[in-house]
Amino acid sequence: MPPPLYQSVIDEVVARIASGQLLPGGMLPSETQLAAETGVSQGTARKALIMLEQHGIVRREQGRGTFITARTPEGSLFNFFRLRPRDGRILSPQVEQERISSRPATQDEQASLQGAPATVTEIRRIRSINGAPCALEISVVSADLFPGLERRSPLPSALYVLYQQAYGCIILNADESIAAEQPDAETRQALTLPADTPVLRVERVAHDILGRSVERRLSFFRTDQLNYMIRLD
Repeated sequence: MPPPLYQSVIDEVVARIASGQLLPGGMLPSETQLAAETGVSQGTARKALIMLEQHGIVRREQGRGTFITARTPEGSLFNFFRLRPRDGRILSPQVEQERISSRPATQDEQASLQGAPATVTEIRRIRSINGAPCALEISVVSADLFPGLERRSPLPSALYVLYQQAYGCIILNADESIAAEQPDAETRQALTLPADTPVLRVERVAHDILGRSVERRLSFFRTDQLNYMIRLD
């Protein structure tokens, strides 16, 4: 079955964003212009813009036009950082330690990351909330797709904003696998955990606006005083 006509408009807009032709915060062509440029009807162009808005890629403003959604550091961080106090308040985590290194990719990393990279960059961080360590994060990205990351240290708290602003890579969504486990000695020390305190192990694969798998992240979350909260719409 061929893809719907509006998909060609979506693909064109996404390609322009990925190439830097359309920048975050910039205005898209009107529905009429977009339809003419892509060879579809205005109704089809409108359907494509509705779909793009539903995915958070564009923002439509009545009487003004349609704009590429710009991720803010706060928005990007809290969309993907899930630890909350039990009352649900959003608290800002701080990066306490950071170590960036390059190394050969594992077979799993080559199989799952875009381009099957031979070399990856590993970003190892400890985050805290209110001065108490709460998360150990190990992010792995292709060294080809994100060159020179180690020279940018210290990295901003919100990595996905850096990916977008410095490399034109917009993270759109992520798949996560979550399990509870007893941490090893290194993780226990990093999070200053009491003996026999389990952690949440969260494995994530993040995808960009082009549908590419661009980051693997392994996180260990301390949840004896915090909850891992997810909103289901």
